[in-house]
Amino acid sequence: MPHSDQQPLTTAQQELYDWLGTYIHRHSHSPSIRQMMEAMGLRSPAPIQSRLRHLQQKGWITWQEGQARTLQLLGGQASGIPVLGAVAAGGLIESFDDAKERLDLAPVLETRGLFALTVNGDSMVEAHIADGDLVLMEPVHDPTRLRNGTIVCAAVPGSGTTLKHYHRSGGEVRLEAANPAYAPIVLPPDQVLVQGRLVAVWRQV
Repeated sequence: MPHSDQQPLTTAQQELYDWLGTYIHRHSHSPSIRQMMEAMGLRSPAPIQSRLRHLQQKGWITWQEGQARTLQLLGGQASGIPVLGAVAAGGLIESFDDAKERLDLAPVLETRGLFALTVNGDSMVEAHIADGDLVLMEPVHDPTRLRNGTIVCAAVPGSGTTLKHYHRSGGEVRLEAANPAYAPIVLPPDQVLVQGRLVAVWRQV
């Protein structure tokens, strides 16, 4: 059921919206334009892009045109993930009660410019970031304002990009792993391009 500020959809728009809901529920991410084309039996991206624009204008989705993976459904569902109580990691506790609150991920997911990276390697295991995890990163525009110890993705020209704890002192930047098997990377600040800071870790099990 739509919210009061959502406008009715045409049959074609509703068909795409319903398919998007099923796809996102199953895969936990939005599909590509090509996947939408195939699902709707279309040979051109133009009708899909037109439907997406109308869905956004009518208040059913958020979407950055040209970036299919940014698509999010607004729908009529209650906002957030229900918090059903606590679960013991030691002894047993009382089972789930009725949901009393909801975990709202919207402030994280709506962070301006948010992007995700897949972690390769085990250098951050002691920060509870494992090989294969997805990390959600917020762009960093002024590295001088970062707190020491912030987890960042940083590019070192000619060497690659790494996920590390960021420390800056005097005339050097130190990128520290959360695994004693890895030595710190120490460089002048002008040789380190901080691309983003860690917002959240997503682990699919």
